[in-house]
Amino acid sequence: MSLMLFFSGSIWAQAQTDSSKEMYFLSDTQQPMFVEKLLLKPDHNLAATRDIFDVVLNDKPSNVYMLGDVVALGYARHKWKKVDRFLNSCTKEGIGVCGILGNHEVMIRKKRGERNFQKRFAMNVSTGYISVADSVAVVLLNSNFSKMSAADEKKQREWYDANMASLDANDSIRAIIVCCHHAPYTNSKIVKGSIGVQQAFVPAYIKSKKAQLFITGHAHTFEHFDVQGKDFLVIGGGGGLHQPTRDSKDNLPDLSGDYKPMFHYLTVKRAEGTLIVSSHYLKNDFSGFETGLSFATAHPQADMAGAPGQKASSR
Repeated sequence: MSLMLFFSGSIWAQAQTDSSKEMYFLSDTQQPMFVEKLLLKPDHNLAATRDIFDVVLNDKPSNVYMLGDVVALGYARHKWKKVDRFLNSCTKEGIGVCGILGNHEVMIRKKRGERNFQKRFAMNVSTGYISVADSVAVVLLNSNFSKMSAADEKKQREWYDANMASLDANDSIRAIIVCCHHAPYTNSKIVKGSIGVQQAFVPAYIKSKKAQLFITGHAHTFEHFDVQGKDFLVIGGGGGLHQPTRDSKDNLPDLSGDYKPMFHYLTVKRAEGTLIVSSHYLKNDFSGFETGLSFATAHPQADMAGAPGQKASSR
């Protein structure tokens, strides 16, 4: 057994987890909204989210990270019913669940949405927090910049930069994963890459010697980018309406190629200083999930020594 640690500043809380199991990452499990259906085609989206939740409860991973847009409208209590059943079941099974705010949680009625979110994810800190499991630090950030005060945005930026440096210097941390909702890079036809995330969060991630993954949602697709030798993943396949990607020569090269499943989730497991990353997709006939893509991140020490890291996704 190991400890899963949540902290903001000097405040720590602890929960027991099993370090031998993988971490699961889900994003964009929200129900499709009417206005979204005018642009994109629904395809049993609620059933897909249910199936992803069922896999989590069956596999009983040590930790689950929900990367925003958990529900369609955060302020509406009735939108939380299915998520509440899932979270209650996770609690009964001893599965630790962390969440971060997406744009749907703060849509229309921001304060009410934040209150509803905080009731479900009590460990959340809207200006950033960290969980640690099996020597992997997962840094969870709020990328809803337009909904944040200037003071809170500044507070989070300073907290993030300081803690990334602190984690690099901490001998007990073997790897770092950075997460927020909005993708800094995407080829989606529906949403754009976030300039705010590129400016506020990407530089410290690139600079960090231990940071190996930057995982986001918001774009409802799967994408894998290599930017300055670092991995960026977009995993918005939790049940929202699937978004097509641009076919343009100006696209940022996507290492996942034509791997664009409708619904999917991500697992990550540490192997020494390397992270083993796998994307699991729901088959078209809804008969179950298969592993569609996997890769190992570059070992930080190997990169520092000049050895090439493994970057290409494999299927």
